[in-house]
Amino acid sequence: MTSTTDSGAGTDAGTDAGTDADAVRPTLRGLGRRWRQRREAAAHLRRLLPYARPGLVALTLAVHVVAGAAPVAFMAGTGFALQRVVTGEPATGWLAVALVAFVVQQLLAPVQLVLSRKVQRRVDAACIERLTSFAFHGATLAGLERPDVADRLAQAEEAFEQWTLTPGAALEGALALTARYTQLVGAVALLAVVVGPGAAAAALAVALVARVGQTEGFFRWGRLIRSFGPLRRRVTYVRELATGTRAAKEIRTLGLVGWLEDRYVAENRAVLEPTWRWRREVYGAPFVVYALVAAVGSVVALLLVARSGADVAAVSIAVQAVALCGRFGVIFPESDVKLVYGRSAWEAMLELEDAARRTGAPARADGAVLRPAREIALRDVRFGYTPDRPVLDGLDLELRVGTSTALVGVNGAGKTTLVKVLTGMYTPGAGSVLVDGTDLRGLDPDAWQRTFAATFQDFLRYELTLRENVAMGAIAHVDDDEGVAAELRRVGLGDWLDGLPQGLDTPLTRAVPGGRDLSGGQWQRVALARSLFAVRHGAGVLVLDEPTAQLDARGEAEFYDTFLDLTRGVTSLVISHRFSTVRRADRIVVLDGGRVTEAGTHDELVALGGEYARMFEVQARRFTDGSPPAGPAAGHADDDVEVAP
Repeated sequence: MTSTTDSGAGTDAGTDAGTDADAVRPTLRGLGRRWRQRREAAAHLRRLLPYARPGLVALTLAVHVVAGAAPVAFMAGTGFALQRVVTGEPATGWLAVALVAFVVQQLLAPVQLVLSRKVQRRVDAACIERLTSFAFHGATLAGLERPDVADRLAQAEEAFEQWTLTPGAALEGALALTARYTQLVGAVALLAVVVGPGAAAAALAVALVARVGQTEGFFRWGRLIRSFGPLRRRVTYVRELATGTRAAKEIRTLGLVGWLEDRYVAENRAVLEPTWRWRREVYGAPFVVYALVAAVGSVVALLLVARSGADVAAVSIAVQAVALCGRFGVIFPESDVKLVYGRSAWEAMLELEDAARRTGAPARADGAVLRPAREIALRDVRFGYTPDRPVLDGLDLELRVGTSTALVGVNGAGKTTLVKVLTGMYTPGAGSVLVDGTDLRGLDPDAWQRTFAATFQDFLRYELTLRENVAMGAIAHVDDDEGVAAELRRVGLGDWLDGLPQGLDTPLTRAVPGGRDLSGGQWQRVALARSLFAVRHGAGVLVLDEPTAQLDARGEAEFYDTFLDLTRGVTSLVISHRFSTVRRADRIVVLDGGRVTEAGTHDELVALGGEYARMFEVQARRFTDGSPPAGPAAGHADDDVEVAP
């Protein structure tokens, strides 16, 4: 019986202990996780220190320590001076201490600011260089197009655009905390000396509880703000769409002003409503608890001071010290906001680099150009933007050096994707790209990409001078005015160039005085001149993606007439829906379903009677009778609505 009772009691006790342990474990796990997060945050900041240089960091810390000690010396000076006045003794010495401390504090304030800004600028300059280097050399195009990478890149760019909440500001804010904690240590030490350890312990507890509450809230808030990145990016896009000039004509002519205003409000509310909700959760009830704990601790510390029977000096010092400890529950403007948002920008940069490594970052090149001697071949290449939807599916293609190849196919056949794989911007999931028999994976991607002179369908319109717009094809030769002018004349812009008052120095934007805006056709000619300028200075492969899409009929005819001359002796790949262009190529390739289905000359493919012949018949019929195509070819015309003569 006794045994059974003892056993039962033991079981109950064990159950209660187990319940208590189960209740404690999540709390301990949470504390452990939070401690690890703080250590990781500190480690991130330490990685920024070398950018600021040790000498500057040491000097800044020393100034912060002295600036933090000055208020403590002021408290001691005023307190002991007051005691001397009460007792009728001379107070000159202690008043001098207080005065010197006050003057030192005032003099060091601008020095702290200057040194902090210098730390920030050095760190930010290094971070911008690192971010730029990553974008140019450390990331593949596939990596930059990933949504998670785009969110982090936008966050880092936003920080540097504002120039306030940057990684440099985070390090500056962390160093500035030295002054605050110097004040805290000094105040608690003074309190322990003049009143006793009890009051000092109570005041220290007030400061630490208040500070932990503040930093914990800021830490949680910073993580939440980062989670809103995709939503903020959408707001930014809608705002730039509404305020920029790129879509201004369509917005007004289509009557989209009201719709865009409503959309902007909706996107903003999608960010602000969860922001408000999370703000109440983070800064609501938890801060009430922290405030109550701090208030109780402050009252306890003051009661201990009152019961200690201390003299006037001790009471004066103690009241100031307790007040200083209580103020640790407020936001430190020189540190807290900068630490949360600036460190988030730095962490976004680190995650960007990690994402680039996972994507397979290319190595930097030494400026060399890889020129194929015999052929470029794609063997059984497979690639898809998502694993379940291949764009290129078992593609085989040879580009013989010194010949022109034309690529045709319906929209979505994979023509532009093929170019991105060919140039090394994307790595095929299977198969290989061979340069004279060597797999492209074993070659320097930057050097390989410099082999190409490409005019893409969505070519860039640089808001720079005409000279720079053309010389972008081989920017090292930007001073070759003769070459720039020659290529502009080759693409039919000679007379226009002669009529420009500033010639090659004309800015191609109306945003600056004397600038010119161009028509779509003129911009396309400038883009063509850019590629030809690159060929002029060593590029060995010319890629033209819809090279006449924005030219008028006469300009298109002129281009066709000079096409062979423009590409003679160059390994060229032309993508076009217009058969008057492709029929002049040495070899024509039809792409369908992510693979080559037909290849040959124009006459050979027409005689074959396959897909190419049917598409050619559609265009020829439009030329001859101007009526919609009929019969079996009509379906192909519907698939390829962009086909034009």
